[in-house]
Amino acid sequence: MQYENIEKNLNYVFKDKKLLGTALTHTSYANMHDIESNEKLEYLGDSILEFITSKYLYNNYKKLHEGEMTKVRAAVVCEESLHQVAVRLEFGRFLITSRGEGFGNVKNKAILADAVEAVIAAIYLDSNLENAEKFIIENLKDAIEIASKNVGTKDYKTVLQEKLQTHGNVKIEYVIVSEEGPDHNKHFVAEVLCDDRKLADGKRKEQKGC
Repeated sequence: MQYENIEKNLNYVFKDKKLLGTALTHTSYANMHDIESNEKLEYLGDSILEFITSKYLYNNYKKLHEGEMTKVRAAVVCEESLHQVAVRLEFGRFLITSRGEGFGNVKNKAILADAVEAVIAAIYLDSNLENAEKFIIENLKDAIEIASKNVGTKDYKTVLQEKLQTHGNVKIEYVIVSEEGPDHNKHFVAEVLCDDRKLADGKRKEQKGC
């Protein structure tokens, strides 16, 4: 594989090209060819991402208290946010997957988001934490800024709870009734109950942190 284009998008040139190759190799392809996938790198990258984001929030958002920083971090260190980074950097063109996952034109959100974490770890192992931090902040500082401004916005569960409890306390339950799809692309059907009475159901995809 020619790595110049992806390295240009990453704004980082790897000394160990094999490390970059592993970061871009999805398990669907690795299992077929008995090679290493990016799963272990993803695991490490997830930890680095959380640490660097926490550090950045601590140093640059002095007015946020601990709970607010946790909410901002959760809004940024999640599948949707990382997927946006992957799309912007055109990860889908470079990821190595089985044809069933979209060979050469990957669009799966979970796969793309996981690859961002794997690349973060690869940059760290190829050089140092400072370069990994540079990549993270360059690509997520705008998302952090937006999330910090929305940190006081109430989530859907809170809004629903407040409306249902207008005239007194009620028992509100969220129940997963079914799930489908592979581990990396799970979809869940859930019901919301009020005093054991079904109000609604909905389907959504599992996401990291948000």
